[in-house]
Amino acid sequence: MANPLYDRLFGRHAGSDAPFLIDGTGGETGFAEFLALAARIAGALTEAGLRPGDRVAAQVGKSREALALYAACAQAGLIFLPLNTAYTGAELAYFLGDSGAACLVCDPAREQELAPVAAESGARLETLDAGGGGTLMARAETQPDSFATVARGEEDLAAFLYTSGTTGRSKGAMLTQRNLLSNAATLAELWRFTDRDVLLHALPIFHTHGLFVATNVMLEAGGAMIFLPKFDAAEVTRLMPRATAMMGVPTFYTRLLEEAAFTREAAAGMRLFISGSAPLLEETHRQFEARTGHRILERYGMTETNMSTSNPYEGERRAGTVGFALPGVELKITDPESGLDLPQGEIGMIEVRGPNVFRGYWGMPEKTAAELREDGFFITGDLGRVDAEGYVQIVGRGKDLIISGGLNVYPKEVEQVLDAVRGVLETAVIGVPHGDLGEAVVAVVVPEPGAAPEEAELMAAAAALARFKHPKRIAFLDALPRNAMGKVQKGALRERFAGLFRDA
Repeated sequence: MANPLYDRLFGRHAGSDAPFLIDGTGGETGFAEFLALAARIAGALTEAGLRPGDRVAAQVGKSREALALYAACAQAGLIFLPLNTAYTGAELAYFLGDSGAACLVCDPAREQELAPVAAESGARLETLDAGGGGTLMARAETQPDSFATVARGEEDLAAFLYTSGTTGRSKGAMLTQRNLLSNAATLAELWRFTDRDVLLHALPIFHTHGLFVATNVMLEAGGAMIFLPKFDAAEVTRLMPRATAMMGVPTFYTRLLEEAAFTREAAAGMRLFISGSAPLLEETHRQFEARTGHRILERYGMTETNMSTSNPYEGERRAGTVGFALPGVELKITDPESGLDLPQGEIGMIEVRGPNVFRGYWGMPEKTAAELREDGFFITGDLGRVDAEGYVQIVGRGKDLIISGGLNVYPKEVEQVLDAVRGVLETAVIGVPHGDLGEAVVAVVVPEPGAAPEEAELMAAAAALARFKHPKRIAFLDALPRNAMGKVQKGALRERFAGLFRDA
């Protein structure tokens, strides 16, 4: 029996010396070398007692070895669970406990901190640093360069990705091999990627965009990646003449536009710039095209669906829209209350169905049933409409989701932390426009009568959360605006504080 995910994305490159990963200094790792590294890691994990279907949680920096860990899990039939490197120990404890992860791979610098967390959940602890050191690689060094690929099917689970909800409790989205493979094949063809492409990869690899879109597409196409540890506008501009394409979040593009060396000449060899994870401002579209002559291609997806829509490769890439449903993906707009289809042009809930849509939420059958219909349509929680020409426009987000710098921030989680601070009566966390981040997190705080909580104390409390969730600004009000039913009117708050970062 085969292993479709490994065979299609990795195994077919066996024996190829073509470059796969290129670092910032020009150093190259070929496909064969990368696959040998992955095989050694697969052997180390198996020798450590992990078995097909076990979950492997990874909170490690971006590196060649970290990417090889993903390949190793695919080859060994393990379920890969990448985690944001900013998550705190308390957040990690939930993910390990909820997923039942058999192993946690973390940076050696956090080994002492996370050892009791792993022990509490019964997870084995291994370490891996950005330079390729740590206990996992020490184990891998004793393993052979080949590994007998474990048989799996397209409906077997390949990965868990955790996505939060407004209740503050994170949900483990279960992604199958079919989910990942179908999206990689569709996007590679739609965006015209081939083995001649070189992708500038400056995204993190702990979420869908950097791992299951950027990386999987390049594996499907057989191209190479300039694999950078993080986004730096000057470094990306310097390396751009060696690349043909880039995928990024809107923040990447706003920062490139601030870089004097980023000129039409610097981008002359590029054929495609893609943006996602957050809405791209129309002004950014215009400025980028004026500077480079390139029209950014914007697309739409989410953790549970991978990618669902894209502006066309050929044809008008329309600012303010996310294009059309991908081939093989159905998209409809429904009434949020009744679930009935709405006429074209009306605003409603976006629902999608296709091979890209996840299986459900781990251990949450009721939540799965509430968001994944029996007919296979997934209720995205995003509001949108389809215009007369078929372009999909996202007009708002349900659940008050904030996307800051391409990362999801769920207000309820931040509110719960701030509400616990002495002297705080209640809080409302909102996202307001920010020229660099897209949206910035703002906390509106109502003190208890006679109390005066200090901003420093509130920010100290927020330190229990990952840094990207911290409020950029805290505002104080005597009361929160409410409608007749007593519900906080966050729309009114967003309007009130919309100009807070006008000069940012």
